[in-house]
Amino acid sequence: MQHHVAILGGTTFDHIVYLPKLPGAVPQTIHSAPFNEATGSTGSGKALALTKLGVANTLYSVVGDDYFGKKIKEYLHTQHVQCIFDTDPAGTERHINIMDAEGGRISIFVTQSSELIDHNTAAITLLLEQATVIVLNIIGYCRHLIPYIRQFEKPVWTDLHDYDGGNAYHQDFIDAAQYIHLSADKLPDHRKVMRHLIERGKEMVICTNGKQGATLLTKHGEWMEQAAVPNIAVTDSNGAGDSFFSGFLFAYLHGYPLQKCMQYGAVCGAYAVTSSTLVHEALSPAFVEAQLQSTGW
Repeated sequence: MQHHVAILGGTTFDHIVYLPKLPGAVPQTIHSAPFNEATGSTGSGKALALTKLGVANTLYSVVGDDYFGKKIKEYLHTQHVQCIFDTDPAGTERHINIMDAEGGRISIFVTQSSELIDHNTAAITLLLEQATVIVLNIIGYCRHLIPYIRQFEKPVWTDLHDYDGGNAYHQDFIDAAQYIHLSADKLPDHRKVMRHLIERGKEMVICTNGKQGATLLTKHGEWMEQAAVPNIAVTDSNGAGDSFFSGFLFAYLHGYPLQKCMQYGAVCGAYAVTSSTLVHEALSPAFVEAQLQSTGW
């Protein structure tokens, strides 16, 4: 079956600053630091990774009619990502990400996307109709697209990122999806939260836990663990979760066993952190298979 993934939401223009360690509470002046400017956010990360993996997809997002929105459009075009954009009158969302040598991050939202957008609903409806899989990102304006998603009986995947197990912001996205990714960053007991999500009728929950690897739970009560790729040198951890998500989804859509889906996710996520770009430059199915062989999985 030929799949087409509709990715809803998530493009930013990021200013990324690299420091040996994250700033402490003591006031200080840092006179010089390496930096990078790049397209970011969860929709861009997933669309870029899926495109490199050869999965047909279309990203719907909003940007401002400004310099930063133009840069995002130009970059995604050069990367052959198919996009539909609407205009945010508030301007393009921008982040400052301060990174340390271990992959730690402080994210500062300099500007945010508007909650209410004059969506091109005709284009969105057509995209959802043609899609075989829908990826619903937890961007504020995407909440208003959920009624359109419900018109179609398509599998919906969402990424809750650093969900704490009870934040009401995430609830609409949880309700809309059957397949859920999240990280353990704010979860003292991620298995408990995963069980709770399955009890609420989800098909599958996948939780990433950095160097501790990842955990999967199916609706049938099957647990699965996946180790992280060893000996990875961190350059920039931005986009690692989106690359894991995309690697897993690629393998799942190809009918691979769930353990291999986890392995694909682990490799894609690991090599994303070795690159200063959102997605590893050499990412492809052949690249992932080569890494799987070298790792011995």
